[in-house]
Amino acid sequence: MNKIRKRAFSVLLLAFSLIVGLLVYTFRFIDHGREWALVFARANSSSSGVLTDRNGLLLASFDAAENHFAEDEATRISCFHVTGDYWDRTGAGALGLLWGDMYGYSPLTGTTHARSSDVQLCIDAGLCRTAYAALGGQKGAVLMMDYRSGELLCLVSSPSVDPLSEGAVPDSAYVNRCLSARFTPGSIFKLVTAAAALDTLPDIHERRFTCNGVYTCAGVDITCSGEHGEQTFEQALSNSCNVAFAQLAILVGQESMVEHVKAFGLIDAHSLDGIPTAAGTYPLDFVGDPELGWSGVGQSTDLVNPFAMLRLVAAIANGGELVEPHMVSGENAGVTRLMSASTAEELKAMMNYNVVDHYDGENNFPGLRLCAKT
Repeated sequence: MNKIRKRAFSVLLLAFSLIVGLLVYTFRFIDHGREWALVFARANSSSSGVLTDRNGLLLASFDAAENHFAEDEATRISCFHVTGDYWDRTGAGALGLLWGDMYGYSPLTGTTHARSSDVQLCIDAGLCRTAYAALGGQKGAVLMMDYRSGELLCLVSSPSVDPLSEGAVPDSAYVNRCLSARFTPGSIFKLVTAAAALDTLPDIHERRFTCNGVYTCAGVDITCSGEHGEQTFEQALSNSCNVAFAQLAILVGQESMVEHVKAFGLIDAHSLDGIPTAAGTYPLDFVGDPELGWSGVGQSTDLVNPFAMLRLVAAIANGGELVEPHMVSGENAGVTRLMSASTAEELKAMMNYNVVDHYDGENNFPGLRLCAKT
């Protein structure tokens, strides 16, 4: 009888191990099945794919035998964070996003099939080369889009890397600063505070702000980069005055500031054609007036992802409506209203004044109605 019990126990233990093993395999298949299949497909599939910019310039291609990138080194480097590579080292490129679709991977069968895929991006490689060169080797991010159509025209992150180079990789070169990183926004955040002031303070254009270089709030000094004297709301934005905008954030109040930050999507993670972006931060719980003042000038615990800021300024340009940015040509772009048309128009007029007043726009940019934040 003991022998039968032992055998029965052994069978049950074996069955339990089998079930656990199948569950582990199933979870790993769901998580890594595409990767496993594509490793095999790269060597054995007759699939092929071509990735081009908006002008038809080859950015990358593959077939059963080889993987290819653009012939021009400057294009490969400046567009690396657009294309990514075949090993998905950046984790935020078009090849990593589209690889499974190009090979026709099916999670139901776990196999790929022969397929040819031509994907055209909205990106202009020439703009990317120009933007990357303008950064001059400095760490930075450049995004440009057509705010009317949502087409993303330029995405550059520096430092970058040549995917064909076997040399040393610059520190943080695989990080896509446009999508996967977040930074203390500084003065560009004053656009958020300005929008909140326009919506909350009906007499905002009649108010005057005096800047002597420092604003002391509850014993805490909030310093400014200059001494701007008496200034209007419009002049304060052009001067990028910390004293004025710290006071504005306090006048608006933390509740309204938080409402605007959330409405503008600055603390949310977003998606560019399925590529996730980093979320931002802002002080959501009570912090007191001094910290609220610092948050209104883009300091404190403020962190913003560049793609999220792109969405905001695109909405301002488009009368308050955001046409969601997209990188793949032909993608349907959703439309979201981030702010009222009147608020957007006032912000746009103030940003144009920034260029005219601060950058001598009429002489430096004749014939162009440029809008920017100092």
